[in-house]
Amino acid sequence: MSNKTPSFKQLLSHPVHLLAFGFGSGLSTKAPGTMGTLVAIPVYYLLVFFPDFYLPVLLLVITAGCWICGKTAKEIGVHDHGGIVWDEIAGYLLTMYWVAFSWQNVIVGFMLFRLFDIAKPWPISWLDRKVKGGVGIMADDLAAGLMSAACLYAINLIV
Repeated sequence: MSNKTPSFKQLLSHPVHLLAFGFGSGLSTKAPGTMGTLVAIPVYYLLVFFPDFYLPVLLLVITAGCWICGKTAKEIGVHDHGGIVWDEIAGYLLTMYWVAFSWQNVIVGFMLFRLFDIAKPWPISWLDRKVKGGVGIMADDLAAGLMSAACLYAINLIV
């Protein structure tokens, strides 16, 4: 693959890139990170029904994500290509881990995660600039997920 955005057909021929691009959601020409985060919602909803699997799946998504994102970035020749959205999926699942399921939490968690992921306050911005490779691609979104999770947890305590 070259350093340009792959086609959906190219993603289908390379399962690792298909995962990195959020099953194609990262190919969106507008707000690919938001589209990737939307892909995480049905995954979250499924995990709600199997709570014993949430943490193991989350850890798998995070650890595999370092490799998936790093391999894809290297092969397409762009460090943190905007279409690589596996990190958004991991960040949103991390955001939602500590709260009970409700559609209000799904929506507020989504908005908080997108806010922190886009605005990148410190230390998210530092991680985004300083940490490289697959770990770097994942690190800023995981930090955004943790900050979003703390806010969402606090909101749940208050209301």
